[in-house]
Amino acid sequence: MTERTSTNKVDADRTRVLICLHSFEPGGVERDILRLTPSLRAAGIDARIALGRREGVLQNEAPDVPYFDMNGLGTANYETLWMIRKLPGVIRQFRPHVLFCASNGLAAVAVAMRIVLGKKCPPIVMRISNDLVRADLTGVDLMLHRLGLKAQSRAYDMVVAMAEPLRAEIIEQIGVDDTRVTVINNASLTTDNLQRFAQARDAADRGHTGRRFVAVGRLMPQKNFGLLIDAFARIAGPEDRLTIVGEGALRQRLAEQAVRLGVADRIDMPGHCFDAWNWFADADVFVLSSDFEGLPAVVVEALAAGIPIVATRCAASMPLLVEGAGRLVPIKDMAALATAMDNVLADEIDVAKMRARAAAFTTEATVASWAALFTKIARADGDG
Repeated sequence: MTERTSTNKVDADRTRVLICLHSFEPGGVERDILRLTPSLRAAGIDARIALGRREGVLQNEAPDVPYFDMNGLGTANYETLWMIRKLPGVIRQFRPHVLFCASNGLAAVAVAMRIVLGKKCPPIVMRISNDLVRADLTGVDLMLHRLGLKAQSRAYDMVVAMAEPLRAEIIEQIGVDDTRVTVINNASLTTDNLQRFAQARDAADRGHTGRRFVAVGRLMPQKNFGLLIDAFARIAGPEDRLTIVGEGALRQRLAEQAVRLGVADRIDMPGHCFDAWNWFADADVFVLSSDFEGLPAVVVEALAAGIPIVATRCAASMPLLVEGAGRLVPIKDMAALATAMDNVLADEIDVAKMRARAAAFTTEATVASWAALFTKIARADGDG
């Protein structure tokens, strides 16, 4: 286990926060943390990342962020077990006042730290990054999901909702009392990012023929890009195009689906990109087809650009984000998604209001709340 940082010295006068992250693989949580960590450090918090495996293109986005490298096994299949094994050593070395799990994908790690470290476990802050209701699940899968949520209820000192509509869901689904739930808007963008999305779209010349649809996300089952391709094939005219920006294991399957439906010549999959504003600038409609999300950063990016949105009701946060900016449809409903895509350009949107809404989800707008939360928890633990 190694630490990549400018200093190994622990500053006794600063609140120390250890932030768990599986890897640098591209995703909303990973990008959020790589933006938030340096902002926390600038605000006086000694924040460092405990990294399960040093893989993924996002490591180039924040080269100065200090992290403990747990020298993972080089595969996502075992990353949670590897973190459970290695994280106690990092905690003993760094002695954080707070352990911050930025995604409920780290719930097993958080619970394991409670068990392994017992009274020596630092207070745990969990941020819920994905939908808890999971309307996409049924039967045994849904039952096991709900049991897993309830089993976590005593592990966390504080649970953070990424927007106000998610607070009630956390209380109901996990079973924590309301005194242990707080709301801090997701830091999806920096102010600079927000301005770039707006400026790029305002400067773009969208004089193309046909309609341009864009989607952004990892090519994985949660995003349900197969549904999007089906919907596009249903309504696409000869000059229409769909661009899916992202990379993942389902690339080949999605490409084969496009061929089967006869729209392969109208669908582009350029892979992962660091900066998506040019895709938003040139498109006519942004589409989110996910089965479940928490507060998707790509929707905040679409708001910042001021592009009409079509999205599934994949999270309790979606009405807050999309109201007046486009259309919402049920998850897994291809016909409804296609109809919304076909007709959304007839709707009026208020670009100024969309961009003002996006501004509430910037790092600059939220870092003070994070710093105050971590400092409060650290002091309360010290008093105890």
